[in-house]
Amino acid sequence: MMHEIFDAVIERAGTDSMKWDVKEGVISMGIADMDFKAAPCIQEALRRKVEFGVFGYADIPQTYYESYQHWWEERHGWKPDISWMIFSTGIVPAISSMVRKLTTPAEQVLILSPVYNIFYNSIFNNGRVILSSPLIYADGEYHIDFDDLERKLADPQTTLMIFCNPHNPIGKIWDAETLEKVGMLCDRHHVTVISDEIHCDLCAPGRSYVPFASVNETNKQICVTCVSASKAFNLAGLQSACIIVADPVLRHKVWRGLNTDEAAEPNVFACDATIAAFSQGAEWLDALRVYLQRNREAAERFLTQELPKMRPVHADATYLLWLDLHECGIDTERFCAFLYDHAGLKVAYGGEYGPEGNAFLRINMAVANERLMEGLRRLKTGYEAFLTSSCT
Repeated sequence: MMHEIFDAVIERAGTDSMKWDVKEGVISMGIADMDFKAAPCIQEALRRKVEFGVFGYADIPQTYYESYQHWWEERHGWKPDISWMIFSTGIVPAISSMVRKLTTPAEQVLILSPVYNIFYNSIFNNGRVILSSPLIYADGEYHIDFDDLERKLADPQTTLMIFCNPHNPIGKIWDAETLEKVGMLCDRHHVTVISDEIHCDLCAPGRSYVPFASVNETNKQICVTCVSASKAFNLAGLQSACIIVADPVLRHKVWRGLNTDEAAEPNVFACDATIAAFSQGAEWLDALRVYLQRNREAAERFLTQELPKMRPVHADATYLLWLDLHECGIDTERFCAFLYDHAGLKVAYGGEYGPEGNAFLRINMAVANERLMEGLRRLKTGYEAFLTSSCT
């Protein structure tokens, strides 16, 4: 059974893993990479490359771009032209490069918060101004505040928007109507959209996402789409992504920026792994999605029974649990530190994703079910200990 592959508990401590650079005995459920081995087809492709034994400079084969085109057409109903595609060493380097190339210092870059914390770094570290349009959170669901969004897009200093679809950390899939409205407002106010769609293949079984650029011609022409196999197939360390830009003038600017920043050349393994993932990895990915959904359901059952004041926000995508602690009435940042020091559990403090996340935790559930349940038990014992400690 495929699920047995994911049930294996893999010890990554001592392997130079960023996620598992924690003190001994701690379960790490913060950083968003998975504790699963890569799909066998990817391992085999890399084994062949290693056995070949020559690791010189790599080129980008046409089959790399074809693999993206075929996958997006078959899985997501959108067939981007190969001429629109640019290789990048990752979505984050590409976003930082585009912030530099498509805006000028002191201009505003708009985000919908809470959102992936690295977006803040890409904006601030490049001398641009972070402009947040907070999402509306009501009855356990998130929605865009379109009145606030348009006011901020209308500011002439706002020239770029970084959009997250599906949205990290909340796990929301934006529907076509929402994407169309965002595109209409950005086009009206001459704002370019970078759509980070890294989590698109991690939708729950039976659910699918809508590519921002696929909605209509307007969205296609104002958008830079950022996609990769790295999140769904756990290949972040191989540093490979595809940047899709339909508009030729915008594409030239993006291409020049990536080349100037030396973020457009692959390492010797990047393309082989991606081609294997998209040409042979569908069955593995579908089994993974089922496993992740079972983990989510198990976590929600545990929380309902054991920690009813901690409410998981409904999510249809990602392997991230966005946990609402408003009812707990505690200092969530101090609680996260307490969990690490006293309960042996590392999770992400929600405030890292913007002040709207201050009362939340983000927990990575892409682990063996056994480890997930142990992490949740530590969450419970840590919470109970925190309530009786001087930290509260």
